[in-house]
Amino acid sequence: MGTLEERIQAFVKLGEFLRTYCGYRSGDTTVSGKLKGFSDLDEILVRAGHKNGWFTEENLLYSFSAWGKVLTAEGINTWLANYKIEPKSAKQVAIIMAGNIPLVGFHDLIAVVITGHKALIKLSSNDTDLLPFFINLLEDHEPGLKGSVTIAKGTLTNFDAVIATGSNNTSRYFEYYFGKKPHIIRKNRNSIAVLTGKETEKQLADLGEDIFRYYGLGCRSVSKLFVPIGYDFGSFFKAIEAFSYLKDHHKYHNNYDYNKAVYLMSEFSFLDNGFCMLKEDTHYASPISTIFYEHYNDMNSLYKKLIDDREQLQCIVSQGFMDDEIMFGNTQSPDLTEYADGADTVEFLLKT
Repeated sequence: MGTLEERIQAFVKLGEFLRTYCGYRSGDTTVSGKLKGFSDLDEILVRAGHKNGWFTEENLLYSFSAWGKVLTAEGINTWLANYKIEPKSAKQVAIIMAGNIPLVGFHDLIAVVITGHKALIKLSSNDTDLLPFFINLLEDHEPGLKGSVTIAKGTLTNFDAVIATGSNNTSRYFEYYFGKKPHIIRKNRNSIAVLTGKETEKQLADLGEDIFRYYGLGCRSVSKLFVPIGYDFGSFFKAIEAFSYLKDHHKYHNNYDYNKAVYLMSEFSFLDNGFCMLKEDTHYASPISTIFYEHYNDMNSLYKKLIDDREQLQCIVSQGFMDDEIMFGNTQSPDLTEYADGADTVEFLLKT
């Protein structure tokens, strides 16, 4: 497994690789030629996109860039500063990964390896190419990591703990099969934004990034807006016009056409700008191409409602409304200290 410092350095080198690769792909002239692994990752990008139509080159590179930004010596050491990681007997931790967005389970893998455990990974059928490449890269950077990560081919066996990510339905399945082991089992969560009507055009444009990055498929994607009574959506629609290119993506456009047809046939009231729809709805999870919204009477009542519903929410985008709020445009670039479902993975692993 190597020492803690050696494990950290392996991820630091991976972060450097990702930053350099993204620079090379963006035409950065300071990147002199292709480094080892660039050609292989070029091919994997294409292959991943062919297998999963949601994995566009833009979104894949965005994911790589986001990981490159946090995988630095400073970023990792700041993350781990509040934990006491000591040498201990390595446990086998099964990680069941989702495949809704690229590298969605990578944080779990980092946490398992950093804490000195071994990872047994069950890949999603929607994302089978990216992680094996990065695992091999980590082992190249730190040969002591060889054998610390195994990709399961069939049924998961011989593990000591489980980290599983899925839907509310699959979580019941996970609880049934893995409930007797130490576990973190994640369910559906959604992200919301609280608007006051005083937002700047830039804030609303940044909110578009929170909504539309990864086509709204992630738990950190804003799927619902809370707005004051009488809110005028004209400024919002104008600010997000830059995302009109989404209608050129066939899978997204098919969802837009389908949901619009359903709303029309059901005689639901909705607002439409040609590539996304706004529908008043009390639910948090909205379909692809649709953003739900709900009016509020006063901020105090809304605050209480969101506190009561906190376990259903991943991110709350607002300004000066809640202590753990996220600023506009930042939901899709989480720091290492931001845990899915609020479950501290490192603390769990240190106690396992």
